[in-house]
Amino acid sequence: MINFTDVHNRKQTRSVKWDILQTVFQSEEVLPMWVADMDFQIPRPVIDALVERSKHGIFGYTILDNHVKDAIANWLERRHDWSIDTDWLTFSPGVVTSIHMAVQAFTEPKDKVLIQTPVYTPFYNVIKKHDREVVKNPLIYNDNSYQIDFEDFEEKLKSGVKAFILCSPHNPVGRVWQQEELRRMADLCLTYDVLMISDEIHSDLTFPGNKHTPLASLSDDISQQTITFMSPSKTFNLAGLQASYIITTDEEKRTILTDQLESQGHHMLNTMGNVALESAYLHGDEWLDELRNVLQDHKNYVADMFHQHTNELKVIDSEGTYLLWIDCSGLDLDDKSLNSFMIEKAKVGLNTGIEYGEEGKQFMRMNIACPRDTLEDGVKRIIEAVHSR
Repeated sequence: MINFTDVHNRKQTRSVKWDILQTVFQSEEVLPMWVADMDFQIPRPVIDALVERSKHGIFGYTILDNHVKDAIANWLERRHDWSIDTDWLTFSPGVVTSIHMAVQAFTEPKDKVLIQTPVYTPFYNVIKKHDREVVKNPLIYNDNSYQIDFEDFEEKLKSGVKAFILCSPHNPVGRVWQQEELRRMADLCLTYDVLMISDEIHSDLTFPGNKHTPLASLSDDISQQTITFMSPSKTFNLAGLQASYIITTDEEKRTILTDQLESQGHHMLNTMGNVALESAYLHGDEWLDELRNVLQDHKNYVADMFHQHTNELKVIDSEGTYLLWIDCSGLDLDDKSLNSFMIEKAKVGLNTGIEYGEEGKQFMRMNIACPRDTLEDGVKRIIEAVHSR
């Protein structure tokens, strides 16, 4: 039986989410609803596969064989209608690691790299750490949702951008890009010879009624200009096992990226990550389908509660991920005061919107991938804090 209601004590498990509250929030009293991992146990078949493998007691160098690669290919075909050749696959510990490798492999210092803000914080870090220039294509916030500013997008590409890092589905605003939006961006990148680096780690986590389209699945021309990054880590809460993969259709680009990975010592996955990846993709469909329904209910609960009980908070109408983007402009607080309000008054630990760029300075990001009791506790804390202002 799938159970997403049990509350599991994660303290003293070296959990980033739960065990460094004092460091992150300067308080042990906050309820953590921040970093993107879930408070749900992984699918039982994956637990069983890991336990069975651990019984062997030997954890030497581990190959990535055709069973693992076929599991990935079948998953992408089954869940995303994308037929890939397993020869296109390369592996790394994580998507962020892979993006570091791609930026180093395909751009030079001082090159321009475009991102769509507000966006996942490591995108900024990757670009700046390798002495590349951040170019912003700010998303348009309108009518409780976000749209792409295509006119600005093209103008930025014209300025000499070498690579575009796409977040699809988008973190933190929750957009699941439609095919026509993806195709229009891709066609512009082809016109201006811009490499598309597509972070699709949240691809499986769309709310019912929304469907993720892999960018590289749109056409052969687009796939040749795209490098896709995926992982079961967000889908199945496996981030600590460090297993991700890269899909590169173009053989020359794949060789360059593989050489970059190997030059920095990345040439295999750890044994348990290997096992978990395969098992999740073989046996995780039912668990994931139920999870998506749970997250839909959770999103609706938060949106309804804030709508009914506050005039100051508004949940953006997201289509995917388990991260809600909350417009807090009604509180009329600057970013530092807003963060202090959530920590000190509400005693809830969220991600500050300013982390994702200037465009997010009056927003907060909430992780709703937790048992319903935890979610209700966090929401009620926030509402009570708003009422007591």
